[in-house]
Amino acid sequence: MRVRVAATALGITAALLALPACSTDTTGGKHQTSSAARTGKPADAVQKPAALSSAALESRLLDQSDLGSGYLPKPERSAQHDDVTVIGCPALSELGGDAATGGTLAFPHKAEADFTYGGNSSEISEELYSDSARKLSDGIDRIFDAMTGCPTYQVVAGGTPVDVTSQKLPSPHASGDEQWSQLLTFTAGGRSTVVKQTAIRDGSLLLIVSGSPALVDRHLDKALAKATSTG
Repeated sequence: MRVRVAATALGITAALLALPACSTDTTGGKHQTSSAARTGKPADAVQKPAALSSAALESRLLDQSDLGSGYLPKPERSAQHDDVTVIGCPALSELGGDAATGGTLAFPHKAEADFTYGGNSSEISEELYSDSARKLSDGIDRIFDAMTGCPTYQVVAGGTPVDVTSQKLPSPHASGDEQWSQLLTFTAGGRSTVVKQTAIRDGSLLLIVSGSPALVDRHLDKALAKATSTG
């Protein structure tokens, strides 16, 4: 299964190595663990509208005017094809190395946007997917379970070892049918960065916001409101 959620997190390995030495997260936020990262109603509890097209999803992504000053679109990196090995987390390893190097969630309709903030020191990305509620729920649940099922593991990307710690986070208390949230810390070459990743399913739409914890907290509600808007 090709999964961009893993790419969003594990793919940070390459970006991490290019960050300044001061890249350690300094948001100062409190990171509390929880016994469950997934909350909400079962995917088959309520019937929701049909899947949205990729073009419709694109129009529902946050843009610079939504985010405010200081945000710039992040240039797309060329596809990476380095060998990726996951050590110490069998469940994540089973998803395959391709999951860490640019695969996408296996849903037919998708859109994404990536931004930097404050001179490239912080980043935030948004992904939107649309499919049946059950497929969205099962797909994202499998990935989050794998990624948070191992408190510590190592990723070797292109020969570079990156230590990863993961922890489930409480529900962000946003609306939506189901929610998942996690915190990941990546350490390589003596430098660390912290990434928060929150996914919310609302009917046939799945929103994933990832990046610096403070930026995710700041823009999550706005992203959900725009993504689920019917106007």
